[in-house]
Amino acid sequence: MDIILLGPPGAGKGTQAFAIEHHVGVKHIASGDLFRAAIKQGTPLGKQAQGYMSRGELVPDELVIRMIIERVTCDDCADGVLFDGFPRTEAQAAALDTALREHGRQIDTVLFLNVPGDVLLKRMAGRQMCNTCGAIHNIYFFPSKRDGICDTCGDALYQRSDDNLETARHRLEVYFAQTRPLISYYRSLGKLVEIDGLRPIDHVTDAMLESLGVMQTLERAA
Repeated sequence: MDIILLGPPGAGKGTQAFAIEHHVGVKHIASGDLFRAAIKQGTPLGKQAQGYMSRGELVPDELVIRMIIERVTCDDCADGVLFDGFPRTEAQAAALDTALREHGRQIDTVLFLNVPGDVLLKRMAGRQMCNTCGAIHNIYFFPSKRDGICDTCGDALYQRSDDNLETARHRLEVYFAQTRPLISYYRSLGKLVEIDGLRPIDHVTDAMLESLGVMQTLERAA
């Protein structure tokens, strides 16, 4: 089963990707991690990508697709993959479909984690993190009991430089401008499943697993 996880910044994709990987048995492939690994390992494709990135240029779609296919055809991806962060545009989606088809694979389901823009802004701009234990707080939704102090370990909380209202608003504008055509593309193919990202985390996970036909299997196993 090959799956795509779509969702704007702040929608909670990371949490849900971990749950899907665990319950479904697919390999989570995040495009950013894929790039960094290929560059670190010094693979031929990684070196080509590094050349573009060092010049401040976007890595061409053709090269990105080749890197993805190289990863997808590894043994640990035989049971399927969960794409996270790619594709970002309709052109990339069409190119990915073509490349996968050449290897006897296809995108089976596209999970779209939908969260309203005003909530996303608060999730991103209100996020505070602990550098010591990794705990995450949010001044709007789950603030720490003591201002600026981590509830878990008692050390100071900090806010990433890009977690501010202006930057968050720009990131969302770019995301939705790129992604709206992509959502329409997969909806037209009958592969898009829209998930309400406002629900509690475990309810979102259950909805995603149910759409993939996994909940029934878990219930029978229980």
